[in-house]
Amino acid sequence: MNDVLRATGRAAKSLAQGVGAAGARARAMTPRPPRFAGAYDSRDAALAAIPASLRGGYDDESIADVSFPQMCERAAFDYPLIFWLSRLLPDLRHVVDAGGHLGTKYIAFSGVLDLSGLQWTVQDLPGIVAAARKRQAAGGLPADLRFAETLKGLECPDLLLASGLMQYLDRPLAALLEDLGGRPRHILLNKVALRDGPAVFTIERIGHGRVPYQIRSRAAWQAELDALGYDLRDSWEIGELSHAIPTHPWLGRSASRGYLLERRD
Repeated sequence: MNDVLRATGRAAKSLAQGVGAAGARARAMTPRPPRFAGAYDSRDAALAAIPASLRGGYDDESIADVSFPQMCERAAFDYPLIFWLSRLLPDLRHVVDAGGHLGTKYIAFSGVLDLSGLQWTVQDLPGIVAAARKRQAAGGLPADLRFAETLKGLECPDLLLASGLMQYLDRPLAALLEDLGGRPRHILLNKVALRDGPAVFTIERIGHGRVPYQIRSRAAWQAELDALGYDLRDSWEIGELSHAIPTHPWLGRSASRGYLLERRD
């Protein structure tokens, strides 16, 4: 009897999730969906679920200014980065800010750190870089910021910074280091989205567009870090950025973490 009840319970749960998933797909493409909607096992599957008319992305000059003033403000989750940068600065000559948008971290951190004399190169997608250069030419960004569309060809920095990048990047961290053609002494990561269990790709609403958003497998991510040849100097959790996918709450909440890695010589 117990076996029958358990089997019935599993079937009911499976049916409920199936119905929920069907509703989630419809809800994901409504005019005003939640910030995160849907769950897929690959970036390609998530991308295929987005109608062409909504398939926006970050490689677009028109969205570069969205929330720009807010992004230039310091948030609580920035302070571990500020803490470590303040200690590393005496030994830093060049920082590459991968996925750094319009240099918003440089602007935010300049209020509490002396970044003068430091070469700060922001790498981002061509549309964002084009918008950044136009804004800089008009005097709207610090003149000493440098911008690049790719990591390839850049001088290997002393520190690679990637804050809020990994969830949009369907590539391993090691691939970024390969693009740099070298191994920075330090790597600072922030806002890495993780979960227990397999990786999940959801769809994030950005303005009127939709983009795939990856929540990595915690175990696979840790194995990836272990294979880099870096020592873990520090790690922290960002509780306020933990979230569930509203259309798939049974998948549980994600975690958001930051890391300081130091090259093992």
